Amino acid sequence: MAEGTNERIALMAIHPVYASAILDGVKKVEFRKRRPAEDIERVLIYATSPVQCIIGHFSIDEVVVGSPHSIWRRFGSQGAISKSEFFRYYGDAPQAIAIRVAETCRYELPIQLSQLDPEPSIPQSFSYLGQMALA
Repeated sequence: MAEGTNERIALMAIHPVYASAILDGVKKVEFRKRRPAEDIERVLIYATSPVQCIIGHFSIDEVVVGSPHSIWRRFGSQGAISKSEFFRYYGDAPQAIAIRVAETCRYELPIQLSQLDPEPSIPQSFSYLGQMALA
C-alpha cells in the first residue's frame, strides 16, 4: 500500500455507496468541508458502516476551494450526489472543497484497520497516516 515510502497518506471515511462510485469511476470528485494537507497525494478509502474497512485508494488530481455554489456549478455533475444532498451537506458553510480523483485502485481483499501498523482510529472525516506496514 504505502510500498515502503515515507509519504503521508490520508485515510478518508466515505459512505460505501460513494466509495464504490469512486472506485467504479462514476464519482470523479469527492466533496469535503476541510481541505487535505498540501503534501497528500494518495487517499485510502475507508468505507464506513456496514463495510468498515479499507477497500481501495485514489490519487488526487487537484484540490479546488470555492463557495458551495461555485463548486456545485463546476463539479456537481461529477460528484454522484444530488443537488439537494450536496447543499444539505454544506448547510451554511462558506466554503466547499472539491477533491478531483485521478487514478483509483480497488483492493481484491479489503483491509481492516487492525491490519495496519500502527493501527489508526476510524477517521471522522479523514486522518493522516505516515509510513506504515501491514501487520
